Amino acid sequence: MDERLSGLRRAASAAGTRDRSGRSGSDFAELSRRVNGAGLLKRRPWYYTARFILVGALFVGGWTAFVLIGDSWWQILVAAFLAVVFTQMGLLAHDLAHRQIFRTRRPSAILGRVVGNLGIGMGYGWWMDKHTRHHANPNHEDLDPDVAPDALVWSDGQAQRSRGVPRLLGRWQAYLFFPLLTLEGMNLHVASVRALFRPSLKQRWIEAALLFAHFALYIGVLLLVLSPLKALVFLAVNQGLFGIYLGCVFAPNHKGMPTLTREDELDFLRKQVLTSRNVRGGRFVDAVLGGLNYQIEHHLFPSMATPNLRRAQPIVRDYCAELGVPYQQTGMIDSYAQALRHLHRVGAPIRNGLRSPAPSGTGRPDSPGSKDTGTKTA
Repeated sequence: MDERLSGLRRAASAAGTRDRSGRSGSDFAELSRRVNGAGLLKRRPWYYTARFILVGALFVGGWTAFVLIGDSWWQILVAAFLAVVFTQMGLLAHDLAHRQIFRTRRPSAILGRVVGNLGIGMGYGWWMDKHTRHHANPNHEDLDPDVAPDALVWSDGQAQRSRGVPRLLGRWQAYLFFPLLTLEGMNLHVASVRALFRPSLKQRWIEAALLFAHFALYIGVLLLVLSPLKALVFLAVNQGLFGIYLGCVFAPNHKGMPTLTREDELDFLRKQVLTSRNVRGGRFVDAVLGGLNYQIEHHLFPSMATPNLRRAQPIVRDYCAELGVPYQQTGMIDSYAQALRHLHRVGAPIRNGLRSPAPSGTGRPDSPGSKDTGTKTA
């Protein structure tokens, strides 16, 4: 069992006792009062209007350049440019799914399907369901689909129980991580199509129509303008870089942080904070990562508008310091290094030939060094 996580459980239990004896409401309720009092839960319509106009102009400009350049190898640059635009559109779909832009579900879903399904070929309904389950139980080995051992393993226990593809790749998964991200864009398309066959998916026919309209328009315009070889290269570059960029946005947030099992009973605040990592870097990193570098604040307040996350960060960090809750924050390069070291470490049981059908403990993050500008590191 992870001694560090056991210590966190004891701290959570002590905090619960303190709350019941000396404070009205939970720790999160108090934090929510402070954040709401600072006006940070208000919508930011003008910010999102400007962001949609900018990303929309880049999208139209990219495809206009594609048509004007014609059958040329310079289209590789357009493919790379559109990969960046597609990722930024994916981030807008993310914000729509969290109702950061609209308060109600209907306009969020309508625009989300236009941006996600029609714009970039990512099923909005499928992704929202998957992402909602992730937010409810981040880094939970049984409940978070983002740490399911489908291709890679995320904990010692998963490594020892692995079979098939995860066991084949897990041996050297840290070295394979970024190459595998080149397939993430195509994986999103495949998963979106597979989700159409689930009866539980809402508005399936609308999702399907918009999704296949994207595929038809995307492939059609490539074959109309480019030779077959250039079209294939364009598709590979565009989708490969799209997957890498998208993976690089989400990978620093939780990879290498503690994974949880059914044995772990943490309150909402600790469950979100202890499994998340913030990434420093200023306004440029904010734009590149779509504000998700404030992952702790985003997980605590998922409907908070992106520009408010930066302002909420010192409030959350200082409050965690009051509670003695570790608050993890590091630079962008180090966040990837921590994730890769963690992947290599949890792959050790596979390299050593260990197998175990029994449930195992959680995976530990890399050594909790002093990479934090807040309170303690996690």
